[in-house]
Amino acid sequence: MDQAGHRGRHHLGAPVPGDATAAGRAAVSQAADESAPAPASRPGQRAPRLRPWAEPALWVLGVLAVFAVNLQIARTRAVNSDGAGNALQAWAMLHGNLLLHGWHLSDVPFYTTELPEYMLVELVRGLNADVVHVAAAVTYTLAMLLAALLAKGTATGRDGVARVLITAGIMLAPQLDSGVNVLISSPDHIGTSVPVLAVWLLLDHARPRWYIPAIAAVVLGWAEVADTLVLYIGVLPLALVCAVRVYRAVAVQRRPLASQWYYAALGVGALAGAAAAMLALHVIYADGGFYSPHATAQLAAAGAILPGHLRIAAEGLLILGGADFLGLQLHASAAFILLHVVGVALLAWAICVAAWRFLAGRDLIAELLVAGVAINLITYVISTQAVSSTSTREIAAVLPLSAALAGRLLAGRLAAGRLVPLLAIVAVGYLAGTVYEVSRPAVPAQNQRLEAWLAARHLHTGLSGYWESGVVTLASGNRVQIRQVVPTPGGRLLPSNVESDWAWYDPARNSANFVVLSRGVPGYPGFTSKRAVLATFGRPAQTYHFGIYTVLIWHKNLLADLPPPRLGTRYSQAPK
Repeated sequence: MDQAGHRGRHHLGAPVPGDATAAGRAAVSQAADESAPAPASRPGQRAPRLRPWAEPALWVLGVLAVFAVNLQIARTRAVNSDGAGNALQAWAMLHGNLLLHGWHLSDVPFYTTELPEYMLVELVRGLNADVVHVAAAVTYTLAMLLAALLAKGTATGRDGVARVLITAGIMLAPQLDSGVNVLISSPDHIGTSVPVLAVWLLLDHARPRWYIPAIAAVVLGWAEVADTLVLYIGVLPLALVCAVRVYRAVAVQRRPLASQWYYAALGVGALAGAAAAMLALHVIYADGGFYSPHATAQLAAAGAILPGHLRIAAEGLLILGGADFLGLQLHASAAFILLHVVGVALLAWAICVAAWRFLAGRDLIAELLVAGVAINLITYVISTQAVSSTSTREIAAVLPLSAALAGRLLAGRLAAGRLVPLLAIVAVGYLAGTVYEVSRPAVPAQNQRLEAWLAARHLHTGLSGYWESGVVTLASGNRVQIRQVVPTPGGRLLPSNVESDWAWYDPARNSANFVVLSRGVPGYPGFTSKRAVLATFGRPAQTYHFGIYTVLIWHKNLLADLPPPRLGTRYSQAPK
């Protein structure tokens, strides 16, 4: 930490005001632990200074450039019904249904995080498949920006630049396919890191004042309404770190409990915000708003954790760092993936350094970051969520948290170890990999051909499975609407209760006259329940075969043959 940034102000990592002796000891200890200062200027030689507007301009240009790169990378991933469902929810909110009355969401509603973001994008772009790409690029760019600012802290000059570049470099250009699917695709847990990083940034720069714990509690509670992951990467880390600091000050250093009011307020406020978030979800549902079922993850059997879950977690960390070389075939682009192993090594190094220094109490932000990483990883490994590499999204927040740690803690060490030239070579490789990824062509949304085929034949409203429904509705801008249905063990169809609105199935307000059967594609199973379709609706008047699709058409409103949806009852498996 650059000590010039501490002059004339109280940094959050230092003891609270009122203990000057302890503050002096902490400052000396922190100064000894920080990276070596830059070489002093020669006599008579002035250090170069930027104009006052130059640094903000560079930040703005950098953010715009990163967003452009992220947007192009996002477009290499086909939009599917996961992102489409969120886009349709935001569209409903934009048109007056702010509480999403009648909607049944997944166990991660994204209600206070990604959905407002989607509303803003749709306000500018309208309803189309590219909304998902734009919002994903915005989310990942914000995560990169906040992680870089958190890594910079109060450091200035070369040290500050090095911290920012290390953090941004590690997060640059995630691995195509698996990495993009986790980080720059449909709304997922990567976006949950944004409000948490914003709170940590506030704590890093704000002086201890009574309203800071209140702001932190409100923001964390607001974010937890959208995703319970906030509990593991934000609420529990803040409560734990503050409890350790209060205990150390009172029990070990014999300070009065009143002197630790700030940390006590932060910890208690975080827990209160989490409780308020759970209450808010119940109030929304009781007031006629959306229903979101609780997550179903459970504690895994001990035999599954070793080595199975640990191996899956390790592969997930490679995916997050863009370095998933397992099973990789040797070709030109493989070199870019192997270079990302350096970034993963830096992440691991930073986590180890922060864990080693955890009890020293030198840097509150580093403690919060490493606690969030540890709690997220531990709960993932011991739960039933760690089933395959596709579940890496559950630990997506580990990337920005640990990348901020790497920039914050390793910049000085890398410079002192004279590793900067080696990192510069790696950075060139990262940039070359970014150019390769950006040069890849954009791909259309899933089932885009189906949407065009239906529109050309004036088929506007029908039924199908999850992966065929939402994405067609979104890609057509609501001109072709396909609603989700699910087969039951009894051999008939029911309205889906995953990412759906009960009003879609009301025959007095809407209609449907066709059903789409599909063989699906790898990773996205199709809707093949023809027997349940015939048992529910009878034989169709017309049948068309088109590619992997079979379209069945009736001369009646199929919604009249469906039972009404039961909001709040789970009778189908959530796809996310």
